[in-house]
Amino acid sequence: MPDTPGTGPYPALKEMDSTLADHVVYRPVDLKALGTGKLGVLVWGNGGCRDDGASARFHLAEIASHGYLVIAPGKILSGPGAAAVPQSRPASADRLAVVTTAEDVRAGIGWALAENGRKGSPYYGRIDPKMVAVAGHSCGGLQALQVAGDPRISAVIVHNSGVFTDGSNPIAGMTVDKSLLKTLHTPVLYVLGGPGDIAYPNGTDDVRKIEHVPVMLADLNVGHGGTFREPNGGAVAQVSVKWLDWQLRGDATAAKTFKGKDCGLCTDKTWTVEKKRID
Repeated sequence: MPDTPGTGPYPALKEMDSTLADHVVYRPVDLKALGTGKLGVLVWGNGGCRDDGASARFHLAEIASHGYLVIAPGKILSGPGAAAVPQSRPASADRLAVVTTAEDVRAGIGWALAENGRKGSPYYGRIDPKMVAVAGHSCGGLQALQVAGDPRISAVIVHNSGVFTDGSNPIAGMTVDKSLLKTLHTPVLYVLGGPGDIAYPNGTDDVRKIEHVPVMLADLNVGHGGTFREPNGGAVAQVSVKWLDWQLRGDATAAKTFKGKDCGLCTDKTWTVEKKRID
């Protein structure tokens, strides 16, 4: 399927940038169209902790089209412009092997902020360093949680993921436990895919355990794959944009999707929500 440019006011593209090795960048095609507006930044953890920075290309382009610079580790290994898929790191018979790490995700923050201050960069002066978020899908959602404690982060989205409830670490190269949740210092949105989502027990348990920061669970019964393969990222991308617009830009209209007993998600029968410290 061809790439989609997103439905926001700034049609987006995906590309590899020569100043940032092994990452895929999503951004508005015409940065000048932003005028005096500033880009927010979203760093992303790929599903499976893989190095396909295009695996969520519809979702990430949708976010970029609303005025965000989105950065995913890896290369373009699916969709238009895909390169040959390299061999992954070996794993034991019962453990998934990560190909990217949380530090690969975090690297996107440093690069974006450096480009914001580098004369000659297309991003020079175009980024608000206070508008930085992290998100990720599945194994990448765990990477997002690992990065979430970074003081530069102002918002978090965890898609179809959560820390394992039994204390196991079935992913080779990654060690996480529930103590990771204590490092959260910003509002966090969990987006799950219903009881059929393999990460549903982990994500719902995380939400129950988080007490010190605002947290919301938005549950859409679509399974572990979410709506990432739908054009423009489907319903989940729309909710993600609104969360970022509220948390990073203070957008009062976007806030109505989440705040109050009659919030947009609260009254939409396709979604099930739980929230603490949100209203």
